[in-house]
Amino acid sequence: MQRHDIIVIGASMGGVETLTALARQLPRDLAACVLLVLHVPAQHRSYLPEILTRSGPLPAHHPRDEEALEPGRIYVAPNDRHLLVEPDRVRVLKGPKENGHRPAVDPLFRSAASTYGSRVVGVVLTGALDCGTSGLMAVKREGGLAVVQDPRDALCPDMPRSALEYVAVDHCVPLEEMGALLTRLVATPVAPRSRRRSRQVETEVKAMKVDIPSMDDPPSPVEYAKPSYYGCPDCGGVLFELEEEGLLRFRCRTGHAYTAEALSGSQQNQLDGAMWAALRALEESASLSRRLAAQARERSHTHSALRFEERARTAEAQVSLLRQAVLAASPPGAASLEAGASDEKEQMG
Repeated sequence: MQRHDIIVIGASMGGVETLTALARQLPRDLAACVLLVLHVPAQHRSYLPEILTRSGPLPAHHPRDEEALEPGRIYVAPNDRHLLVEPDRVRVLKGPKENGHRPAVDPLFRSAASTYGSRVVGVVLTGALDCGTSGLMAVKREGGLAVVQDPRDALCPDMPRSALEYVAVDHCVPLEEMGALLTRLVATPVAPRSRRRSRQVETEVKAMKVDIPSMDDPPSPVEYAKPSYYGCPDCGGVLFELEEEGLLRFRCRTGHAYTAEALSGSQQNQLDGAMWAALRALEESASLSRRLAAQARERSHTHSALRFEERARTAEAQVSLLRQAVLAASPPGAASLEAGASDEKEQMG
C-alpha cells in the first residue's frame, strides 16, 4: 500500500529558523524522504545540513548527484545547484535559474510530482515573493497533497500567502503543528486521487536537466507557451508566457523561468543598475568636458572652450535630475511589502 513517503519543502526568507524548528518535530523513525530547498547565495556554502542534524533526530546532508533515496533522511539542496527527484534517486544539477534562484523551490516540487504523483507532500514555508506556488500546483495536479504554513505564523508571509491564493491547499497550519501533521500524513495510506499528467511539467523538469550532449535540441517552451514582449533578465532571450490557473509565468528557451512578480523585481533591479550606470557616464562626461574647456581656454581656443562648457553644464543638469530620480526611487519589493502589511492588518481584524 502506497503512503505519502516523499516530502518536498521550500523556504526562503526566515527559512533557517523555521526549518530548524521543523526538524526538531520530526520523529527518528519517519518513513519518508525529506527533500528541501532553501534559497541561498551561490557564492556561499550552505551549513544547513549541519544545523538540521544538530537540531533534530533525522540526519541531513547535501546529496551527491544520482544518490539513492532513503527514508528517514533529509536531503538539502546545495548552493548553486538544483535538487531534483527521479525514481529512487536525486539529481543535483546546475540547471538554469528560476526566479533568479539556484537552487529553486519549484523545480524540486515539479520533479517530485512528475515522478511520484500522489505519494508527494509539498510544503511551502516562510519566504518572500511567490516561489513555490507553481511547484505546489504541479504537486496537486499530479495527485499529491499541498501543505502551507499559516502566513500569520511565518516570518515572511509572501510565499505561503501566494500558495493559498492560487492552490487548493489541503492543510494550512502554524509551524508548531507542522511536524505532527507531516508525521500523520506519512502514516496515512494514499487516497485515490485523480492525476492529470502534464506534458508542460515534464518539459519544465527536462529544462533543468539540459546537459552538453543534448544542447543541440533543448526542451522548448514553445509547446505550451506563447512569445511575450519581454526579454529574459538572465540571458536576454525572448520570454515565453504561460498562465496556470491565474498565475502568470515566463520561461525562455534556455530554461530561465520567472513568475510575473519575480520578473518585475528583476526588471526593477536592472533598471536601478542602468540608472546608476547612466549617472556615472554623465558625471564622467561633465568632468571631461570641464577639463577640455579649461585646456581650450589655456590655448586661447575660445570657441571650443564655450562649446565644452555648454556641454558640461548640460551634463551637470542631467546629473542633478537623474541623481534625484535615483535617490527617490522605491526599493524593489516595497509595494509588495506595503500590500503585505495591509493584508496582515486585515487578517488580524
